[in-house]
Amino acid sequence: MELTSTRDWWRPSAPAVTVQTAVTTDDRDRIAFGALAAFTIILLVSPQAWFPAIKSFRIALLAAGVAIAAHVGGRMFGVVPAMPLRREMVVALALISWAALTVPLSIWPGGSWEQLTDHLIKAVIFFWLIGTLITTLPRLRVYAWILSLCSVPLALTAINNYLSGVVVTHADSAVQRIAGYMGGSGLAANPNDLALMLNLLMPFTGALLVTAGSVPARIGLGLGLLLSVVAVIATFSRAGFITLALIGALALLAMLRRGAVAMALAVVLLAAVALAAMPAKYYERLSTITNIEADPTGSAQGRWEDWILSVEYIGKHPMTGAGLGQDLLALNAERGHETWRSVHNAFLQIAVDLGFPGLLLLLLLLFMSLGNARRVRRRAARIKGLGDLETLAQAVSISLAAFVVAAFFHPIAYQFYFFCLAGLAVALVNVERAHAPVAP
Repeated sequence: MELTSTRDWWRPSAPAVTVQTAVTTDDRDRIAFGALAAFTIILLVSPQAWFPAIKSFRIALLAAGVAIAAHVGGRMFGVVPAMPLRREMVVALALISWAALTVPLSIWPGGSWEQLTDHLIKAVIFFWLIGTLITTLPRLRVYAWILSLCSVPLALTAINNYLSGVVVTHADSAVQRIAGYMGGSGLAANPNDLALMLNLLMPFTGALLVTAGSVPARIGLGLGLLLSVVAVIATFSRAGFITLALIGALALLAMLRRGAVAMALAVVLLAAVALAAMPAKYYERLSTITNIEADPTGSAQGRWEDWILSVEYIGKHPMTGAGLGQDLLALNAERGHETWRSVHNAFLQIAVDLGFPGLLLLLLLLFMSLGNARRVRRRAARIKGLGDLETLAQAVSISLAAFVVAAFFHPIAYQFYFFCLAGLAVALVNVERAHAPVAP
């Protein structure tokens, strides 16, 4: 099989349509985009954890402020044409509005207000910036590279913690878990979140590997992908393994659908070798996914109990819930004792907090994002010259599917993970429209 065939394994065999590009790269909003890129790097890699001296500068807030100011200023003064308010943003604003309306009814209004201002609003602003600043294919590629490169220090940290024995569990614990990224910094503060972050970034590394034009770039991206897989396994995260398996299955399906049989067989062979090399304790850990009572740590039993209690609480408070971020207090009341443990399911989490209206708004935004990624992938497949867009749309689609699975095991309803992917789904639409066919 020729080398070029591996480049096209995500590309359908539909007849291509030759078009003229309707847009060239627009640099008028480059300051805002650069600040967004800087904020994303800070969010994922947490350089302040490496260099504590810069903590006082609040670099994340500074980067976000520059991005917002430059973006809004450019729109206000006509430097950059205003974009229409998209329906996805309307849904996100509705989610914020509903969360704000329920604050007075919250178990702890002050805590809900803090969750609203410190988490949800910031995550939606991040979503808005991504969905309005990434408007061309070059910017989409750059952002994908940023996400991919940020996964490298995360993966190396996980592997180093495993090899060095840096753990967060007690020495007598039945299962030893490695520490999170940089002692608990950023979105990968614990081993479960570290595995989640690596899984969500992995499809972008895979997409860049497929579209890379040089051998050194492919080798580097391939090594980065391998590091991420090893790191996810090193976390001993059950949810991480399930999500990783889904990503692998979706990638294999795409390879087979595009006729890249040789690459698919190579991936299956590598997976078989990796499974054979895994330690026995890892298989013992995975066995508790289906055999909950066999978990010696008690975490699987506790999480299942929390799921049941959450469903019961939602049945009692179907409309307004406990208030944004108050599922811990609600579950404490349901248990009759304090454990201060959030339900490890994003969908149950938001339903406990905001009732069915909040859950429906989140699901609506999720389905819109999945639909955007799927439509752009299909349309780009019919346009000659947009193969990279099709591949990146496939990456966003796989990452969103991975989030759906991971959300059943993580309390991440208001974190940046989903809103980053939702913003990229909007960005795909921007890029597809910008490069739409025009009359010759």
